[in-house]
Amino acid sequence: MLLARLLSRIFNKKGGIVLIDSQGQKYICGKPNLQNPLTMKLSNKALNWKIPLNPDLNFPEAYMRGEIEFINGSLLDFLNMTFENIGRSEINIYGSVIKKFLHSWRFITNYNFPHKSKKDIQYHYDKGEDLYDLFLDKKHRQYSCAYFLSKDESLEDAQQNKINHIIKKLNLHPGQKVLDIGCGWGGMAFEIARQSQCEVTGISLSENQINYCNKKAKELKKDNQVHFELCDYRAVKEKFERIVSVGAFEHFGKKFYKTFFKKISNIMTDDGICLLHTIGSVDPPGPVQPFIQRRIFPGGIIPSLSDLIGPIEKTGLILADCETLIHHYDKTLKAWLDRFLKNKEKAKSLYNKEFVRMWECYLSMNSAAFTFRDLVVYQLQLVKNFTAIPSNLRNYIYQ
Repeated sequence: MLLARLLSRIFNKKGGIVLIDSQGQKYICGKPNLQNPLTMKLSNKALNWKIPLNPDLNFPEAYMRGEIEFINGSLLDFLNMTFENIGRSEINIYGSVIKKFLHSWRFITNYNFPHKSKKDIQYHYDKGEDLYDLFLDKKHRQYSCAYFLSKDESLEDAQQNKINHIIKKLNLHPGQKVLDIGCGWGGMAFEIARQSQCEVTGISLSENQINYCNKKAKELKKDNQVHFELCDYRAVKEKFERIVSVGAFEHFGKKFYKTFFKKISNIMTDDGICLLHTIGSVDPPGPVQPFIQRRIFPGGIIPSLSDLIGPIEKTGLILADCETLIHHYDKTLKAWLDRFLKNKEKAKSLYNKEFVRMWECYLSMNSAAFTFRDLVVYQLQLVKNFTAIPSNLRNYIYQ
C-alpha cells in the first residue's frame, strides 16, 4: 500500500501508528506502542494514493470530510509525531515539487488589492461572534500569539503579557496618537488607551469587528479616546506617533510589502515607533499551506525574514529591534484547540460537523507546525531615526 510505505518512511526515527485501510487491512508503520497504538482508520480507498500525491492538501481535506478517524489518540497526536519525525524537510518528493510550484504560482497571483483584501478578511473574521467566543481569551479576545512567561499561565494572563510586552516596545507617552492596523476586536487598542492615556485609532476590514469595537467603546465610555474605522491601511492619511499591527501583516500580500512599509514611513512622525507582530517562517520564502489557503485564510501568506528586510530598507525605515518568539504560538494554539474541542457540540449547532473538523484541523496543524516545523512569530520595532527609542539598550522593555 502506497500510503503505508510513506508512513513507514516518516516514522523511521520515533513512534509509529497502525493504519487500517478502507477494506479493513492493517499495516504497521514505524514502531507504535502495540498495546495501545495510535490508529488511523480510512474510509475512502482513493486516499491510498491521494495522500502521498499531495499530503499537505489531501490529508486535511479527507479528515474534514470524515474519511479519516483516529483511535487511541487524536489528530494532534498524529501531527505532532509526524512533524517531529520530518522536521523542516518535505514529506516526499511529490510534496517538494508541488511546494515549489505553489510558491511560484502564489507569487504571481498574490495581488491583495483593497477590494480583494476586504473580501478575504470578511470570509474569515465575519463568521459570527459566537465562533470566536468558543476558544479565544475572555478578557481581550486576542486572535494572535500570546506571550507565556511560565508554563502554568492561563491563556488570559498570557494574552495580557503579550499586550504589555508590545506596549513597552512602543514606549508610549500620554497624549500621543496611536494607530492600530488590523485592530481585531479592540483588545490592544483599549489597553493602550487605558495604560497610556493615548488617543487610539483602530482600523480593520471586518465589519463585524468594527461594529463590535464601536459598541464596546461606548459601553466603556472610551469613545472619546478610542475610535474605530472600517478602513484599509492604504487609505490612511493622518500622522501618528505610534503604529502597531498585530496579526494583520499575513493578510497584506507579498506584492504589497513595500506598499505597507512605505505607508508606515509616510504616516509615522519622525520620532515615531512602529511595532509589527507577524507570523513568520525561519525557512526561505515559500507558499502558504494549501489547506489553510483554501479553507481558512484566502489571500494569506507567511513571510520569511528575508521577505521583510528588503522592503524595510527600501522605504527608509530602520529595524531597531527584532525579537523571534518561539514556543509561544504552539502553546496558544493548543489552548485554543482545547477550548474549541470542549465546545465542539456548540460549534456543530452553530455550523455543522464538517466545519468543526475543518477548524480542528486548522488549529491542530498550526500547533504542530509551530512546535516542530518552520513557523515562529517576529516582532519588529521600526523607527525613522536613532533618537526615536531610548538609549539604554532594550532595558526599557523589561523594566
